[in-house]
Amino acid sequence: MIRHVSCHLAFDTLDQAHLALQVAVARPPEQVDEQLVVTVDGAPVEAREYPEPHGGRVHVVDAPAGAVVVDYTATVDDAGDPAGGPVETVGEAERLLYLRPSRYAESDRLVGFATGEFQQIPHGPELLAAVSSWVGMRLAYVSGSSEPTDGATETLLAGEGVCRDYAHLVVALLRALEVPARLAAVYAPGLDPMDFHAVAEAYVDDAWHVVDATLLAPRASLVRITTGRDAADTAFLSSYGGDIDLQAVEVTAYVDGDLPADDITRLARLA
Repeated sequence: MIRHVSCHLAFDTLDQAHLALQVAVARPPEQVDEQLVVTVDGAPVEAREYPEPHGGRVHVVDAPAGAVVVDYTATVDDAGDPAGGPVETVGEAERLLYLRPSRYAESDRLVGFATGEFQQIPHGPELLAAVSSWVGMRLAYVSGSSEPTDGATETLLAGEGVCRDYAHLVVALLRALEVPARLAAVYAPGLDPMDFHAVAEAYVDDAWHVVDATLLAPRASLVRITTGRDAADTAFLSSYGGDIDLQAVEVTAYVDGDLPADDITRLARLA
């Protein structure tokens, strides 16, 4: 499957700022055709790349005050099943990390609730399907309905949110049920309206599997950007040392030919 992804960010730095960008696909650079260009007031500036867990890559920019533009494009060519490569090795420390509560996935506050709702369902694919279906039916997808600081408990009480809220609630419920779970930021061909997308991943049957309660894009088309405990680890833009004024975010993601079918009753891995 050949997938084409891009993003365009425009924002003003009001003071000198230390920027962290997580927009590049989480793959070794030699396996994709990609380009990242960062300019300030029209002049190119250096973006230094550093590795992140699970194949992610963060680009760091020291930007003076001015108008910043970030343009990223990539073509990803996966032969056959995009998740057909080797299964990610997961150690005990990592499993424990993704069982713990985190900033936006407060699983410790949902243990009693999750147990009452799902205690009769055994761990495995059936539990992932049950949690995904429950969250998808419980929440209404409403753009702009949540605040950047809202976590899983606020989403549960509000009964609405956007993709990151759905993912945080799935992650928190699964951790409360003692299933390791994490959040992945992705490009999502087929997503409407187009934007960055967030999905959950759960560790069952000795592999990480995608859980997307929004059902807004086929899982086989997704392209991983970065992975972490929750949105605190996966933001597409972070600024330190200076304020920024975001002007525009434009994301595109599409595949050559038809989008793949998605059988939600089957497990799916993210490449």
